[in-house]
Amino acid sequence: MSEHSNRRQVLYWRLIARLFDPEEQPGLEAASVAIVDDIELPQALLDPTVSVDTIVQRFPDLADDFRGLLAEHKDESTEDDDVPGNDEVRRAALVSKLLLNVFNTGQGNVSAGQLTRWQQDAGWFEQALGFEPGHLRTGPGKNEGLGQVLGGIEGDLIKRMRLREVLGDNKLAAQLTPSMSLIEQLLRDKHNLSGLALKNAKALIRRFVDEVAQVLRTQVQQSSVGTIDRSIPPKRVFRNLDIERTIWKNLTNWNAADERLYVDKLFYKQTAKRTTPARMIVVVDQSGSMVDAMVNCTILASIFTGLPKVDVHLIAYDTRALDLTPWVHDPFEVLLRTQLGGGTDGNVAMALAQPKVADPRNTVLVWISDFYEWRPEPLFASMEALHRSGVKVIPVGSVSSGGQASVYPWFRQKFKDMGTPVLSGHIKKLVHELKNFLA
Repeated sequence: MSEHSNRRQVLYWRLIARLFDPEEQPGLEAASVAIVDDIELPQALLDPTVSVDTIVQRFPDLADDFRGLLAEHKDESTEDDDVPGNDEVRRAALVSKLLLNVFNTGQGNVSAGQLTRWQQDAGWFEQALGFEPGHLRTGPGKNEGLGQVLGGIEGDLIKRMRLREVLGDNKLAAQLTPSMSLIEQLLRDKHNLSGLALKNAKALIRRFVDEVAQVLRTQVQQSSVGTIDRSIPPKRVFRNLDIERTIWKNLTNWNAADERLYVDKLFYKQTAKRTTPARMIVVVDQSGSMVDAMVNCTILASIFTGLPKVDVHLIAYDTRALDLTPWVHDPFEVLLRTQLGGGTDGNVAMALAQPKVADPRNTVLVWISDFYEWRPEPLFASMEALHRSGVKVIPVGSVSSGGQASVYPWFRQKFKDMGTPVLSGHIKKLVHELKNFLA
């Protein structure tokens, strides 16, 4: 075994030792210090209390080394393929730093600063995998499972943080970066907050809602509602002038002598659309397991509400149902009115949804749940009846940030047999389905 292989193994053995036992192993620590010194890397790489951000600030040249570090790797060493060179030893040191900072979170209480530092380190870890910071935890991709792991670690850190105390201090609250895990905790705890703590909690929720809405609005903005109605004559105004067609139709009036085109007829674009108001009924399971869907779909419903000729209704349920349509334009208000947790009985939500169906063939019912229902048979029977009447039924098993879903197998098969398979995955899939319905 070569010297380079031995050095790389020392660094990885130190990583494993640190992950499973926070106590220093003097021999491995001393050997690791000697290795990073020899390959001219800063000793701060070995200090788990130093963030990757801090290292990059002190040593800017390392920023590019971290980005893409864990993407598809090809050993460019000039030595034999099985024998690593100095570049691989250097890579081992950088990889160890990332893994240690992200996955060795210790125990006990967590401060707002520690949570923020972990989120920053997680962002560098995502960049090392080829993602934008935050996208592995909140976007689709081939590493969705790993994104869930990161989300779980973040959720654990938030639970270990004395959130109420942090929210009660403006300086500490300002250090918090809103994320789905944090928003979930705030929504669960909102009834126990008051005064300054409640004010800061609302500010964080509002900030997160605005950030997610900006992303979703970009996905929705290309939606078109209605098709061009050729039976309505075009409005003869300048903005509708079809210049290309006008020139083409008047080419016979070209005068070669004075090199001018004489126009005796103008042509205009037809822009009038025949639109029938489409009704969109969004039903969201607000039980604890569906918080991701609750947040995303509430925001999505508010965006579609802003489209012309779209009548959006929003219902949330657990063992009780709540018609949130009056507040559908403001997802922030909707989230403050929801109560996460409890069981699931979709039949109470269906009792609110059915009377809203006035024109079945111009109605879409989006039902977001894991479908672990208390009374599954009557709920499916109601959905099947709506489907037969002409309602477009879109059952959604997940519109989560990671796109993962656990759907009750009985419902999954029933929906498949009905010709409306459960839509599972990233929220972009739901946006695509809704845009097709409205087109």
